[in-house]
Amino acid sequence: MTDVLRRGRASLAFSFFTQGATFALLVTRIPAIQDRYGVSDALLPVFLAAVPILAGVGSVTTEQLVKRIRPSRLLRWSQPVVMLALLGVGAGGQVAELAVALAVFGLAVGALDASMNMLGVSLQRTYGRSIMLSFHAAYSLGGILGASLAWVGAHWHLALWVSYLPVVAVLLPAALVGSRWYVDGKPAPAEDTADAAAGTGAGAGGGVVFKLLLPLCLVMTFAYIGDSTVSNWSAKYLKDVLGSSEQLATVPYNVYMVTTLVGRAIGDFGVRRFGAVAVVRLGALVAAVGFAVVAGASGAWVGMVGFTLLGLGLCVLVPQTFAAAGRLFPGDSDAAIARLNIFNYVGFLIGSPLVGALGDAWSYRGAMLVPMVLVLVTLVYARSFAVRPDRYGGGHERPRTADVGRGSNGL
Repeated sequence: MTDVLRRGRASLAFSFFTQGATFALLVTRIPAIQDRYGVSDALLPVFLAAVPILAGVGSVTTEQLVKRIRPSRLLRWSQPVVMLALLGVGAGGQVAELAVALAVFGLAVGALDASMNMLGVSLQRTYGRSIMLSFHAAYSLGGILGASLAWVGAHWHLALWVSYLPVVAVLLPAALVGSRWYVDGKPAPAEDTADAAAGTGAGAGGGVVFKLLLPLCLVMTFAYIGDSTVSNWSAKYLKDVLGSSEQLATVPYNVYMVTTLVGRAIGDFGVRRFGAVAVVRLGALVAAVGFAVVAGASGAWVGMVGFTLLGLGLCVLVPQTFAAAGRLFPGDSDAAIARLNIFNYVGFLIGSPLVGALGDAWSYRGAMLVPMVLVLVTLVYARSFAVRPDRYGGGHERPRTADVGRGSNGL
């Protein structure tokens, strides 16, 4: 591995870390944002739904932009926009200002998520081995930092802009400096696109065939339904259903994030040793067991065990889904990832309202079984994560000579 690749990997990991911290600072302070702007309970869901919808628009737009602009350049400039939009959320005083800031945040975060994962997939291809989970581990670490800083802000009753400003002041210039070393991998080698065209009907000039991408889109949706269930309902479930204290009810999400970090930190080694299919199947099974434990828990601590298992299981699905899209369409991986990224937001939009509606109409224990079943459906589509044995040898990434494009500072 050359120094260019090492710097490229480190700078991209820092970008994932920065986005994890930024997003956590937004979502963990939603009650404070609601109070600052006087947003009613009836209007709040509209604001919350608008962000992922606009992020989907940003992801679709990114698919078109990368035909003319390198993903590294889109990432370089979309990340500062996301952070400045976060600062705008904290600094405004009128509902209209909040709407504008969240709209900018949503559009920019769609471009950011898509371009980050485009670079991650192309860099993994250049490395010739699984490294995608390590980038998402950096995101989880950033999320833990952001959630911790949000707790400090809430504990000391700091104004939102006071909580956000130091983070933006530190991370924004650091991200801009780090963006000088982003690496755009060159297009997939000719034999890869030829093999893909022969095996799937897609490849060089063939574009992305949505029918072939659909299984990965469903897995992405199911994974984010599970993730949004934990992030939106774990505290309420522990307190209202399992009878925990209010203080203990704040713990499950933190446990989930820590175990997500651990799972992603070691996940790449599992992919290299056993292949992506085995890791995805194991992750789906562990997540399903976690939901089953949560649904049947007799008390708060048993429920905590379930949320721990959920973190370990769900954490591998999303990074491996992006990686699988890159392998499925090696000649059009940027377009495939941009389209796949939309289903990140679809899952987020579906998950929280689905569990809430089922919980109110039926029971929250029963509602936890729905994401369990959806995660199990991932097992049906696990073969979509396979690498053709005749090309890569038993499901592992094929080592290859580094084929690296220019660093983004050369643009």
